Amino acid sequence: MKPLETRIEDGGTLQNLGRASIQIVHDLKNQLNGLKLYATFLRRRMEKNERPDDEQETIVKLIAGLDRAANDLSTIVEYGREIELKKQPGFDLQKVMRSICSDLSDRSCPVVCESASDSLQGNLDPSKLTDALNWVSTVALKYRRNDNGQTAITVSVRPAEADQDSAIVEWSGLSQIDHDPFRSFAGTDEIRMSLAARIIEAHGGSAKYQDGRFLVILPLS
Repeated sequence: MKPLETRIEDGGTLQNLGRASIQIVHDLKNQLNGLKLYATFLRRRMEKNERPDDEQETIVKLIAGLDRAANDLSTIVEYGREIELKKQPGFDLQKVMRSICSDLSDRSCPVVCESASDSLQGNLDPSKLTDALNWVSTVALKYRRNDNGQTAITVSVRPAEADQDSAIVEWSGLSQIDHDPFRSFAGTDEIRMSLAARIIEAHGGSAKYQDGRFLVILPLS
């Protein structure tokens, strides 16, 4: 059978298709939330009736799966919408990254933050950008190089050499990945990374994976 091919050359048609897709995903999320509500009621009834542990464990896993799917759909809806920034002057990139690294670091997997001595403050959206950088850092932990825990995740925050009005955030100590998580929807992590890239690009920056590193460049002015 010949594969179906669809060509959309009309820009208005493409925009309408995008809006319709967002609405469909939004409706699917609402349906999943409804299923989660029914499953929660079922779990409570099973607990009162003292059902076997394996049955209760199954319903707990079902609720967790529905919750994860609904969150993924919420992220996709946000990805499909226009990024509206609320920039504020004095956003301290170094301070934010040190805080993120401190929150994520633990004994089994330390996260080391190396920052420049000079201040790296910019006119950026504190809420959206902090979320984006936190997502990237969280995913970096999952892609940590597998060498029996010998390698820590190192996050470097420094001025860009070619442009002093820009800053670089680099996560190193990662495994080799066969795809760019910033350009993929292969799972929950990739969906959030793709949204993080959109937020960074809305600031005029860039995000990519290269040679075992996540690289983010952000303009400060």
